[in-house]
Amino acid sequence: MTRGVAIDVVGSGDPVVPTPHPRDRRPQPRPRVPSVVGAAGPPTPVVPPGPLLGPDPAPVATPPAGPPEPASVAVPDQGALTTASPESTIEVGPGDLPATDGPATDVPATDLPVTDVPATDAPAPGVDPGVAEEFVRLFHTENPTAGPAEPRVAAVREEIARTGTYVHTHAELEFGARIAWRNSARCIGRLYWRSLHLRDRRHVTAPEQVAAECVGHLREATRRGRIRSTITIFAPDGPAGPGPRVWNEQLIRYAGYRAGGRVLGDPRYVGFTDTARSLGWLPPSPMGRFDVLPLVVSGGGEHAAGGPQFFEVPRDAVLEVALAHAEHPWFAELGLRWHALPVISNMRLDIGGISYPAAPFNGWYMATEISARNLADSDRYDMLAEVAEAMGLDTSSDRTLWRDRAAIELTAAVQHSFDEAGVSLADHHGESRRFLRFVEKEEAAGRHCPVDWSWIVPPISGGLTPVFHRYYDEPTDTGPMFHLDDQAAARGQGCPV
Repeated sequence: MTRGVAIDVVGSGDPVVPTPHPRDRRPQPRPRVPSVVGAAGPPTPVVPPGPLLGPDPAPVATPPAGPPEPASVAVPDQGALTTASPESTIEVGPGDLPATDGPATDVPATDLPVTDVPATDAPAPGVDPGVAEEFVRLFHTENPTAGPAEPRVAAVREEIARTGTYVHTHAELEFGARIAWRNSARCIGRLYWRSLHLRDRRHVTAPEQVAAECVGHLREATRRGRIRSTITIFAPDGPAGPGPRVWNEQLIRYAGYRAGGRVLGDPRYVGFTDTARSLGWLPPSPMGRFDVLPLVVSGGGEHAAGGPQFFEVPRDAVLEVALAHAEHPWFAELGLRWHALPVISNMRLDIGGISYPAAPFNGWYMATEISARNLADSDRYDMLAEVAEAMGLDTSSDRTLWRDRAAIELTAAVQHSFDEAGVSLADHHGESRRFLRFVEKEEAAGRHCPVDWSWIVPPISGGLTPVFHRYYDEPTDTGPMFHLDDQAAARGQGCPV
């Protein structure tokens, strides 16, 4: 099994980032022009365990001194949108499903009730000068080379008094995004917060341009498997109007199709799939378990009234890994795969009183996120029983621990496949140790370190990792922060708001 090679993380001083093993003699890929709105094409190419297609990745560029950019944002929506409701879902008949693409999942698809979500988002209020000043002083305290804070504080207060808001400098935006990552109580990978790469796209509001920049994010962050932590920040909400919104929970997710009480694909995204189809999206034929969903984007500013539009994700912008097992040849016959890049795209980024509703950001996967959650959860792909059966395990009783054993082998398969394909991937033991190193650094710096224990402890073998055996500071709502509001959560499930 080929293992990753450690490199120094910019700003952390720790040679711990999971990076792929270098490969030689890679064939050159055929260039493609990203499609925006259009019909679905051939299936997305999948990377088998082994060498990746494409040129060797460029070396990691060291960001200039100063605050970089992290963050992802999902801001309140701009009004009622005409999309499919849970009552107007699109059913798939048995004859529409492929006979050879694996079993459908016996999981009921659930949609968030629209009545639980406000029909409209409140207009953005003026920025609180006190909150803005607090952020500016934090920036200057942690970046002494920026000079004294007073002149900038005075300028910001004057701008807010005149316009109701203010504009972050590029350095402030980078810093705020990184601090939002540093404050993310549910993230185990925060040791690398200083390495977050910023793509400043605050001038972008048109939906087709937002979609194109999201595709650009996928290409820049994937780097043929050498994943780079990246954030793209679009226009903020403000007194003059809302910023754009990305409806997708993540830029890459798989469709779920209803089929007579069963689901083909990912049950979590049945509602979102219905909404995309109501907007005109045509799934590939035949439909499969791993069909990449289109981007659904609402424009900002003058484009806000146009409502949501769908945009195809170009096939060559999505890197996927076919899953196989080092010791079980039959595992490859399950036909499983997963995408390499996790880009959260519906969270709102708040920095110093300014709210950025669209700020897609990514790190890299930890193996258990794929194996013990996405592929194993009973309301997702629910693969544990199928894996256990292939292993010949006794599934008649929970006391045989068949679920535990199947989850371990799923995790082993994910790690093996990503390593062989040369794609960055963390494991839960190493990442747990590195997280405690982050906590130690924060405590040494005299900073509060918010932690949500239920998210930090891995979903398998939790008691075998060091993060399990201690208490942490409670999460807070102060400082630069990522938030998921009710409207964004509903849009991510395909519910109109």
